[in-house]
Amino acid sequence: MSHADIDPDELKRYSFSVWSYKMGEMVSLMIHIGDRLGLYQALDGAGAVSAAELAEKTGLKERWLLEWLRGQAAARLLNYHDGDRFELLPVGAAVLADEAGSLSFAAGAFSGTMPPETVDKLVDAFKTGIGLSYQDLGPNAAHRTERMLGPWTRQEFVPNILPALDGVVEKLDSGAVAADVGCGGGVALMAMASAFPDTEFHGYDPSQHAVDRCQEKVAEQNLDNVKLFVASGESVPSDPTYDFLITFDCIHDMTRPGEVISSIRKSMKPDGTWLIKDIRSQPDFKDNMRNPLLAMFYGFSVSACMSSALSEPGGAGLGTLGFNPAVAERMTKEGGFSRFRLHDFEDPSNLYYEVRP
Repeated sequence: MSHADIDPDELKRYSFSVWSYKMGEMVSLMIHIGDRLGLYQALDGAGAVSAAELAEKTGLKERWLLEWLRGQAAARLLNYHDGDRFELLPVGAAVLADEAGSLSFAAGAFSGTMPPETVDKLVDAFKTGIGLSYQDLGPNAAHRTERMLGPWTRQEFVPNILPALDGVVEKLDSGAVAADVGCGGGVALMAMASAFPDTEFHGYDPSQHAVDRCQEKVAEQNLDNVKLFVASGESVPSDPTYDFLITFDCIHDMTRPGEVISSIRKSMKPDGTWLIKDIRSQPDFKDNMRNPLLAMFYGFSVSACMSSALSEPGGAGLGTLGFNPAVAERMTKEGGFSRFRLHDFEDPSNLYYEVRP
């Protein structure tokens, strides 16, 4: 078919869809700037403000703030009032400002654009088949992941998720040995270590950037029950050591998840518990198409998750949506576990699997 034969209305609709993604790229950058400068926090509860008033409150330049505020209103993230006044409503504050108290906080996911040299390496990966590890992706990847996953972990993990697991809280209260494999910046690890001072916690992550960030938190919180290792999941002890172990949002990132699962089984005490958190997905792509954010998840996969899972020759390459419940149950049983229980804690992005020997 010649381009001249394309229905003009269809061409306009398709073009608009493409350019709307470019708009999303620009709005994403503006959200990152607003988050980084504390603008959403400054707007939270302030009512309708002018650029001059926001400049006085923040010490930033009025002309720059006016352009940013107008762009946020154009994106329907701020309400516009006559006289060039702009308001962040409570619903917007829950998503963009309240990192400590809102499960819906999302601004932390907007950590700026990927450096050009990293994009070049991803382009090369399509030719070589070898992706970038999280260490290769640099400190920005570790920080972004921490802020994306942090609200749910800090607010729900210890008070609501751990008590749903059979006997785990009692063990941690009385003093146990536990591990976080793929601990990243340590959000879950710190939450547990603070809540259960009599338990010793081990954190494993192959990214030096992530472990350095985790070590900073250990020092800040004066925790003496945490030990950290720059190491992959295969490096856990080969004899029964752990009463409790978690892997949060990382099995699908691993080059050899089957080997890690087998290693975790060897390190688990006979009455131990392993809690897996991983992305909500279905085995059939057609079923996943119901997810309105599916394109974003595949973007995460190519740029980070699948890239990490293919960062070594022969990597499994599961990717962001590859560790669905059917795969999780099959792989844990192949790794030597006999009990598998799915939990849905109404986390919008994740499911949880309670796995036992």
